[in-house]
Amino acid sequence: MKSFLFAAFLLIIFSSCNKKEADVIVYHAKVYTVNNNFDMVEAFAVKDGKIIATGTTEEIKREYQGKAEIDAEGKAVYPGFIDAHAHFFGYGQSLQTADLRGTKSWEEVCQRLADFAKSHPNGWLIGNGWDQNDWADKSFPTNEKLNAIFANRPVFLSRIDGHAAIANQKALDEAEIKQAQSLKGGDMLVKNGKLTGVLIDNAVALVEHKIPSPDAALAEKILHDAEQNCFAAGLTTIDDCGLDWRVVEFIEKLQQDKKLKMRLYIMLSDQAENYKYLFNRGTIKTDRLHVRAFKVYADGALGSRGACLLKPYTDMPEKSGFLLSDEKHFEEVAAQIAKNNFQMCTHAIGDSANRVMLKIYNRILKGKNDKRWRIEHAQVVNQQDFDLFGKASIVPSVQPTHATSDMYWGGQRLGVQRLKDAYAYKQLLKQNGWIPLGTDFPVENISPILTFYAATVRADAKGFPQGGFQMENALTPKEALKGMTIWAAKANFEEQEKGSIEVGKLADFVILDTDILTSTPQNILKTKVLKTYLNGEKVYEAK
Repeated sequence: MKSFLFAAFLLIIFSSCNKKEADVIVYHAKVYTVNNNFDMVEAFAVKDGKIIATGTTEEIKREYQGKAEIDAEGKAVYPGFIDAHAHFFGYGQSLQTADLRGTKSWEEVCQRLADFAKSHPNGWLIGNGWDQNDWADKSFPTNEKLNAIFANRPVFLSRIDGHAAIANQKALDEAEIKQAQSLKGGDMLVKNGKLTGVLIDNAVALVEHKIPSPDAALAEKILHDAEQNCFAAGLTTIDDCGLDWRVVEFIEKLQQDKKLKMRLYIMLSDQAENYKYLFNRGTIKTDRLHVRAFKVYADGALGSRGACLLKPYTDMPEKSGFLLSDEKHFEEVAAQIAKNNFQMCTHAIGDSANRVMLKIYNRILKGKNDKRWRIEHAQVVNQQDFDLFGKASIVPSVQPTHATSDMYWGGQRLGVQRLKDAYAYKQLLKQNGWIPLGTDFPVENISPILTFYAATVRADAKGFPQGGFQMENALTPKEALKGMTIWAAKANFEEQEKGSIEVGKLADFVILDTDILTSTPQNILKTKVLKTYLNGEKVYEAK
């Protein structure tokens, strides 16, 4: 008997010694690999930040010894979520300002601002997130109340979409704005012959540029706060759509000093100095930073009636929106971006803006290609123009929560027939067979779970509208998950390194308490992120 036990002991020791070493083993899991076959596995092993094996729990435990071993207890594991369209730095900035989201009246906005000012007594008073479409009175506010409360302090409050803002008189004085100006791609609203303080699209920058830039300490805090919240949401890569080259260099330095972990795919803003910078330097590529794209703005937003439409707004027949630059500008920058072999990503909301940019893209790209030029939002597309995406392999990059935010009033803006061609994700998916998904945070909520819900259920948290909003354009659960992982990676030319749990890829993954692909709609909304891993390193754990 003793000899038998000794032999068994030796066998265990021998087996253990022959196991391959891994840094992390995840087992007893329901792993959505999101590989080409959309295979499910139970376990995987990680070493040096990459996936080295996938399989059953028995197979992985037999072959590998992990320094850290994670028993997922049957929970669902997904590739780290990728937000294909967001504003990472802008979101971090918004966390330092007055939060005006969810306000139900202009009076509530002013009260929140007054409360915020008590703990932030100095300098410009900044807020963001108000949306007049959520108020009983849906007209734009005027700044008289701000002038009365903050007569000696400049106030600047951005609308939820970032395409409009309201400034008090002190802020207008700081910008030396005394009367309405005629602007290309912008507007200053006037009432009874006086400026109301409401600035739309290109008018916003006239005041915004007077706001002092954050110093290095604040900029670092902005990025850290954003990173912390993104990891808590299960996000491991963010596409930051529209930054200045100086911010890119600041981020690069923080990452080099190991002070910032988040993976970022950054698009530089449509500015001459940004083109000069990246054309001279070339593509920037590390495992955490990738810069090879430019963000161009064709028009404004639907909520502030800056989106450029082929026919006037249904609820304001004297307006059709506007392009933010001349078509010549778009044509010239597209030619330069193509010549230098970079990616062009253009914000286009209205059907006119989408048509203009799709035709320019088609002229420059000349048929099928792998340049992966993107239309960001592709929100309202004329039925005659959908095929322009497929003809030149143009990528529609969409944000499903825009549909569920706008569905209450979108029909009033667009009318019944035009609304049918809006938020048409399934129709857009058919053009190339894949579609990346994002949130556009801080315009929308940061959560990729809400992205998944909006893409598949197309309803609000209360289940409105019954049966879903224009369900013919809903995505399947599998399509939505791909849009948040492998297709989002593909939009960034990164599908060979991330977006799925496969051997050789980066070990970015998230563990949820709910299997969102098989859950009921209400349980999807209750889903919690349990743990988030980047390079096999735990960067978030729910408490």
